[in-house]
Amino acid sequence: MTSGRLLLGATPLGQPSDASPRLIDALARADVVAAEDTRRLRVLAKALGVGITGRLVSLYDRVEAARVPGLVDAMNAGATVLVISDAGMPLISDPGYRLVAACVAAGVPVTCLPGPSAVTTALAVSGLPSE
Repeated sequence: MTSGRLLLGATPLGQPSDASPRLIDALARADVVAAEDTRRLRVLAKALGVGITGRLVSLYDRVEAARVPGLVDAMNAGATVLVISDAGMPLISDPGYRLVAACVAAGVPVTCLPGPSAVTTALAVSGLPSE
């Protein structure tokens, strides 16, 4: 059995052109894309000119717990699962915590595709000390 992996992909906070090349590549290549809102994902993919070839599943608060076992099973069978939220980094006020915790417990590798973050953006423009 080949172990897959979980990718946490940061999505743009407003401008699709802020998407990282790694996110664009992951959207095109992931075996499964788990999105907080699949409609918003389709809009983003279209704006980025990327075709999603993997299976698309919703992963929002009310369904996350039910989706976790199947997603972990897919990764244990070798799938790469990409998790994205509507804007910014998954798990930061968005779904994904239960899935990450289950992956860690199951020994499934978890990787992050960094990018836009509302938290660091707000801190940077706040004028507050950040050192």
